[in-house]
Amino acid sequence: MTKSLSAYNKKRNFNSTAEPIGKKVTNKKKHIFVVQHHSARRDHYDFRLEVGGVLVSWAVPKGPSYNTRDKRLAVKVEDHPYAYKDFEGTIPKGEYGGGTVMIWDEGFYECDGNAKGEIKTGSFKFRLFGKRLKGSWTLVKFKEDNWLLIKEKDGVFLYDDISSFDRSVRTDRTMGEISSGKQIKRVRNSAKDFLVEGVEISNPDKHIFEKPTITKYDIALYYKKVAKRMLPYLENRLLSTVRLPSGVGGEKFFAKHNFSSNSGVVKMMIPSKNGNKEDYYHITNEEGLISEVQMNSYEFHIWGSSIANIDKPNILVFDLDPDEGMSLSKIRQGVRDLKSVLDEFSLKSYLKTSGGKGYHVVVPIDKLKNWDDASEFAQNVAKVMEAMWPDKYSSNMRKNKRMNKIFIDWVRNTKGATSVAPYSIRLKDKCRVSMPIKWSELDKVGPADVTIEEAIKRLKRKNPWVGFFV
Repeated sequence: MTKSLSAYNKKRNFNSTAEPIGKKVTNKKKHIFVVQHHSARRDHYDFRLEVGGVLVSWAVPKGPSYNTRDKRLAVKVEDHPYAYKDFEGTIPKGEYGGGTVMIWDEGFYECDGNAKGEIKTGSFKFRLFGKRLKGSWTLVKFKEDNWLLIKEKDGVFLYDDISSFDRSVRTDRTMGEISSGKQIKRVRNSAKDFLVEGVEISNPDKHIFEKPTITKYDIALYYKKVAKRMLPYLENRLLSTVRLPSGVGGEKFFAKHNFSSNSGVVKMMIPSKNGNKEDYYHITNEEGLISEVQMNSYEFHIWGSSIANIDKPNILVFDLDPDEGMSLSKIRQGVRDLKSVLDEFSLKSYLKTSGGKGYHVVVPIDKLKNWDDASEFAQNVAKVMEAMWPDKYSSNMRKNKRMNKIFIDWVRNTKGATSVAPYSIRLKDKCRVSMPIKWSELDKVGPADVTIEEAIKRLKRKNPWVGFFV
């Protein structure tokens, strides 16, 4: 009998329980984790991490929480055998842990240090890649077998309340169905679960916008429809997204990291200014795009360089940001003036709505050597406009320096800065799209005119940005 599993085996009568006998296994290439909802004398969640061929386990009474302010009690219990990851069923009444066990989540985890050594010291940081639990977490010991399970502040926040998940990730059964031994084959209702390109959208009826109501399902369907047009500008560029996990009225935040293990999402380690490396990511296909919606990402922002050479920008973006109350006619004139300056540099430019107050002018360019070149050139364009029309435009982002003027935002053209992607939804008061349009449409389409319905209709027209990648 394996020493670390002796306590587990001693507590169980394997003639009565269907739980697996404790046997250690050889280390796997990937360290798995499993969370099992356990309805015993006291309802709780068993949180298990594979370390050294066994499942090191904690009982978490309230279950994990994505709220970084929550410090969930996690009581360390005896190690469980690796095979316990597959256990879902009923432990007979009177036996140790008698009650119903559901596989609530499963996946794998990563850590930067030695898992066994860090657990021994009482502080263990790790990243989860599960179906329901993702991102960075910490287990901290504070007294004997009492630990705290804490979500790290990494921008990954998927759910407000885990109790809404009442079915097994393995068998799709409820606790009642598991208890009765019922074996089911559930047919998913498209009104309740949305499957596209292999990605399941949870909480599809969650409201993201009101008046009119637009749900998570609606947004996933929109991105599926525009994917063919959108992906050339999105794929293979580092991303940041705006996430809204709780829907209407909830907190939204900017996220540049992603711990999804879905196909089509690729992680990259990028050196930061202080010399450390940070996790960034990009998507490669439609499945990656839709999986981001599943992660509650609804607004997409892109770098100005591709992953092939992140230090050589190949897109410049100018955002015309008007002062409050400025007339649309003045904003449109600003767009024309900017285009005239870019024409003088023999640069072809493309126009899109911002989905907010102004317009974006986008320039594909291959003449820049590095980000210093990009930011210097973009700033010079803004300064030229400021010099030519000092009463209309400003290159200074300070509010008091641009009263009654349009700020020609050139700052997006620096390393690590992003701009909203073509065809992206904007998470503002109303659901609007940052939509590519023809120059001839400048006087016809306002900055916040394009809804998702209008954007989909426009897909039937000729692409207004034909030649962008030539």
